[in-house]
Amino acid sequence: MGSGSSAYAPRTIHLDVEGKVQKVMFSRHCSPCDIKELLCSSSNIPRNTAIMLVDREGAIISIDPTMPSNSRSSLYKVIPLSTGQLGEKEDMFQNVLSQVAEQFSRAFRINELKTEVTNRLAMLEKRVELEGLKVVEIEKCKNDLKKLRDEMTSRGSRVNCPCKYNFPDDGKKMTPRRDVPSYPKYTLSQETIEALKKPTFDVWHWEHNEMLSCLEYMYHDLGLVKEFNMNPITLKRWLLSIQENYRSNPFHNFRHCFCVSQMMYGMIHLCNLQEKLTQTDMGILMTAAVCHDLDHPGYNNTYQINARTELAVRYNDISPLENHHCAVAFQILTQPECNIFGNVDSEVFKQIRQAIITLVLATDMARHGEILDSFKQKVDNFDFTNEEHVTCLKMVLIKCCDISNEVRPTEVAEPWVDCLLEEYFMQSDREKSEGLPVAPFMDRDKVTKPTAQIGFIKFVLIPMFETVMKLFPQIEEIMVQPLRDSRDHYEELKQIDDAMTEGSWLHVRFGNLNRPSN
Repeated sequence: MGSGSSAYAPRTIHLDVEGKVQKVMFSRHCSPCDIKELLCSSSNIPRNTAIMLVDREGAIISIDPTMPSNSRSSLYKVIPLSTGQLGEKEDMFQNVLSQVAEQFSRAFRINELKTEVTNRLAMLEKRVELEGLKVVEIEKCKNDLKKLRDEMTSRGSRVNCPCKYNFPDDGKKMTPRRDVPSYPKYTLSQETIEALKKPTFDVWHWEHNEMLSCLEYMYHDLGLVKEFNMNPITLKRWLLSIQENYRSNPFHNFRHCFCVSQMMYGMIHLCNLQEKLTQTDMGILMTAAVCHDLDHPGYNNTYQINARTELAVRYNDISPLENHHCAVAFQILTQPECNIFGNVDSEVFKQIRQAIITLVLATDMARHGEILDSFKQKVDNFDFTNEEHVTCLKMVLIKCCDISNEVRPTEVAEPWVDCLLEEYFMQSDREKSEGLPVAPFMDRDKVTKPTAQIGFIKFVLIPMFETVMKLFPQIEEIMVQPLRDSRDHYEELKQIDDAMTEGSWLHVRFGNLNRPSN
């Protein structure tokens, strides 16, 4: 079938067998035994005789079907081997066998290495499988922890560790509400609507749901819902989330949040700010007031820094609480269901966000002198078209609202003093137990209600409100005068306390003089 492969072409060799030239043909399929058979049959050599082929130079030629062809001029010789010669050849053959055995030994060692590598690979695969199982177990544990947190949340549990707490990232207070909020819609009476606009509003007569409805009304009344294209249901959800993120502290709680927000609403009306500032400014002022103390732990910045709490470390001792309030506020706003600014242009939202942060950070009393001095430099030549002037005014306004309790009637303001002192005493007790410095105005062994209030009213409140009065003279009667009256009230109380203390000391010192001698 066509040209065959040269590998199958017969080969011809010429042998010199005892002086006779023999021509032998064989194919590559011939075995050494076949060749020997041919040689023996051609030369009458007995079948059990060992033979050896040598070439012209005497080199040994193996009896192999692949041996090269030759010609008559270069004959191969067939030499029968004697017993001695056969022994020599056997030694040579043994030597070859030893070399072959060594090569086989190496091959076997390679096999052993392959086996070892295979076993090690199997072990590694097993370890990978076990590690995979561990990952599955870890994920299962994470899921179990999440379920446990959800269960605790549903039962109303809340972690409240004032010195070491985590940033809120899960649980009840960060859970978005997709349902329609359940607090009832209150129809505010005209009397309540008018009272909301005044600093004399009594904040103690209202439940949380009623305060939520009042806040909702303020946003509608100021036109903020329309201005920012808020979904009214989103506004409800946001207010609910805000309320849930205020802790049950004696002072820094949701009622305080409402108090500050209501005072801001009152100052907007009292100072006619809607005619002087933009609607965006109104939204910034109200939202900053609502958010200004979110998740307050009840222990002030001094404690956070001295105790080296997580918040102090996170914010490098720079207004740790105020930074935290801002962070929680915008964490809530990241929830689409609670984002009252969700329909605002992104660039406008950046400006709103930065302005809210600026105002909340301004409530750190450590910055009080700095902010008030800056406002004093501007107030005599105040320019409502100057952005820097307006920002400074907004900072002072939120500061006024934050510490405005003494502007209110005595029966409304005085309970707040009790609440604040209770929170102060909790902190000072903790500081004593932890070996931290204690501020004298927070020490239950050193402070009284009059001494706590007189200095604060005289050196903080009155100077700040009188400075604002230069820009808005209308606040003197309804805000500044009540502060002066409150100062006088506490000074009278202090005189009474001092007299009683002196009387007690005199009684102890000289009481024995009235006793009859024996």
